[in-house]
Amino acid sequence: MITVVLKALDLYIKFASEIIKEGNVVGFPTETVYGLGANAFDENAVRKIFEAKGRPADNPLIVHICDMSMLNSDIVSSVPPLAYKLAEKFWPGPFTMILPKSDKIPSVTSGGLDTVGVRFPSNETAQNLIRLCGVPIAAPSANLSGSPSPTNARRVYQDMKGRIPVILDGGECEVGLESTVVCLEGDGVRILRPGAVTKEMLSEVCPVTVDGGVLSEVPESENVRSPGMKYRHYAPKAEVILVKGPLSAYRKYVEENADETTFCLLFDVDEKVDWIPYEVYGDSSGDQARTLFEALRKLDERGAKRIFARCPDRDGVGLAVYNRILRAAGFDVVEV
Repeated sequence: MITVVLKALDLYIKFASEIIKEGNVVGFPTETVYGLGANAFDENAVRKIFEAKGRPADNPLIVHICDMSMLNSDIVSSVPPLAYKLAEKFWPGPFTMILPKSDKIPSVTSGGLDTVGVRFPSNETAQNLIRLCGVPIAAPSANLSGSPSPTNARRVYQDMKGRIPVILDGGECEVGLESTVVCLEGDGVRILRPGAVTKEMLSEVCPVTVDGGVLSEVPESENVRSPGMKYRHYAPKAEVILVKGPLSAYRKYVEENADETTFCLLFDVDEKVDWIPYEVYGDSSGDQARTLFEALRKLDERGAKRIFARCPDRDGVGLAVYNRILRAAGFDVVEV
């Protein structure tokens, strides 16, 4: 299969929509990360997403809409009042709600569950693509399963060359991490995957709890309601070790344990450790979110075999950054 990368112009968005209507898969930008999209109602098309990614079949997909009118009985069987309240506050945007699915959503899309994640992205290209398709688009991140999510079309092409026919290039993603995913519980929500819509922001609308799977490993035998909760995710080829502690202790640990294949992932260039090469991923949680996945991919390209990563704060978007690095590290955390 030949894979073409096309600028996200109206003509090419229309072309990509026809590819999806024909039952195929398209890479496209959102404000979070690039997605790998197919008709959410077409079981055979959705299976092509799993094949392209090498994704486990029990890992559910998120269904993307472009208008609140699409949140109807074709996608979900019911919409609680709290869901409308949350949608009014956070849609369009990097926010996904887990809701009871309709019978029209095939089991392959929902990972065999009776629920489905629904999101209304704010990215204009994504909205136009969904609108032209006339159907909701099921889309996980457009990377090989387990690797860092792509935040630009070049990275999608690296992973998906020969696997999908078309990639729409909409430039760099604004957020850089996947959407916040919540399930509704009574008058509140439970965060299953943190993102740019933070616990603090959600708390302004309703009571919020954070699922234990955000910060700890979920057994492979357990069914999960959200992507990103099970299996090793977001990981480069290199081994990642998350080093938690003050800069002085971090430097000492790295100096004592580094070899010629060791690289550092730092907040700022001023944190560099003598002779050890590094990448910087930002000293604010927003910068870290936007650049984390690209930094991990660059470290692979530079030949890193082991990465000692500085540990981010857990406040606000920092919780999402911490969650992604924690999973990239396979929960390998060293406290110094």
